[in-house]
Amino acid sequence: MAATNRQITYNHDISGFHRRFNRFITELKKSVSSSGSLVNAFDKKRLATYIAALRSYQKWVTDQPALDLPDTHPRAYELDDNPEYVDLENESIVDAIRMLELARDELVRSQSSRSAAGLIEHDDVRLTAMINKIDSFLTSYIEEITPLDLPESSPQTEMSGDGQTGV
Repeated sequence: MAATNRQITYNHDISGFHRRFNRFITELKKSVSSSGSLVNAFDKKRLATYIAALRSYQKWVTDQPALDLPDTHPRAYELDDNPEYVDLENESIVDAIRMLELARDELVRSQSSRSAAGLIEHDDVRLTAMINKIDSFLTSYIEEITPLDLPESSPQTEMSGDGQTGV
């Protein structure tokens, strides 16, 4: 069950970022790699595609012309609940999730969140830095260091549980 901490944005692009961040966080929480120190090749590829998707969406948002929306702004968009925090066995997955959460929360609380659309320069730069950090974590740490041999300290947590079933 997700936490009931509803947030509001006035920016439809921030709403889109929020949905994407939460979906990627949920995918990482439920990944096979969340239950051990190994981040398998499939989950590395997934994380890389999530990073690429965020970069692509950011580029699309910032490439759009400024919108003048005097009849519809301000319009509040109620954001979905953020995924509930779950203690996971894999510290690398936890770290990646935390970075995604920070980037998401910075955007939701940003100056851009009060605009109708788009990102102001400072929020765009901040988001780029966060995405770059996540990417660097994947390529400079996860790819280089994992899996770790942790015979005396694993397992420490319960399994994250099954993914969602079909509709």
